[in-house]
Amino acid sequence: MSETVRIVEVGPRDGLQNEKTPISVADRIAFIERLIGAGLPIVEVGAFVSPKAVPQMVGSAEVLRGVSHLPGEFHVLVPNEKGYEASQTAGAKVIAVFASASEGFSRANINCTVAESIERFKPVLVRAKADGIKVRGYISCVLGCPFDGEVKPQAVVDVAKTLFDLGCYEISLGDTIGVGTPVKARELMRAVASHVPVQHLAMHFHDTYGQALANLYAGMEEGVRVIDSAAGGLGGCPYAPGATGNVATEDVIYMLEGMGIRTGVDMDKLLAATNEVSRLLGRPPVSRVASALNAKKKRVTS
Repeated sequence: MSETVRIVEVGPRDGLQNEKTPISVADRIAFIERLIGAGLPIVEVGAFVSPKAVPQMVGSAEVLRGVSHLPGEFHVLVPNEKGYEASQTAGAKVIAVFASASEGFSRANINCTVAESIERFKPVLVRAKADGIKVRGYISCVLGCPFDGEVKPQAVVDVAKTLFDLGCYEISLGDTIGVGTPVKARELMRAVASHVPVQHLAMHFHDTYGQALANLYAGMEEGVRVIDSAAGGLGGCPYAPGATGNVATEDVIYMLEGMGIRTGVDMDKLLAATNEVSRLLGRPPVSRVASALNAKKKRVTS
């Protein structure tokens, strides 16, 4: 496993949109600047969604414009054509669309069936292709749903193949409520990779039951080399009581570096970014590695 692993930092969007405390545009820009400076060149920075539905993402256009001068690849989430148009006005070059592998979550989250959700963003993919815009596809609830319970791998395969055939360059498989375990994660990756080439798959695992790193390792054994993570373990899921945030970027980096996989990430700078956003949120980082390093620094300076 000495190959390169690509990290997609999702803290400024998928992380912050599920935090109760809203962060200002200026502070979100500063957070992204710190992440880029730490060596994370791919960052999801905002979402062009309803301000009523996701007030934490208000100002995403300003955030995107505010980081456009930085060296990096910036992603934004768009749910429909209206969101796409707004993203293009703001200068987005990479967008993401999303669907669920479970009907229950799709209805609760966006008030439509899985098939209807795909129909909504089909025009987005057509326009993005014509405009030369890269599109990433997210699938939520791939290892379990708070409404439907167990999710069959075939349901994930069907959505993944549809997104890939529609033109998504990468399919990010999300364990939205963090219920997966390594064997199930491995089986899922194997099932999806039989229909979508493994080099086009990414893992987006939440850490509710403390299984995210183990699940990521299992997926890496199947050949997946793209990992979504959030600095400090930001995030959660409003429809899953007790669901914690994304797997923490610090924890992922620590694991990968310990495996001999060079990430190019400066842990001290990443920790500084995590500590600052945690201060703004008024709580300590969820990340085990951040907690350990902060305790170590405190002990050294005291």
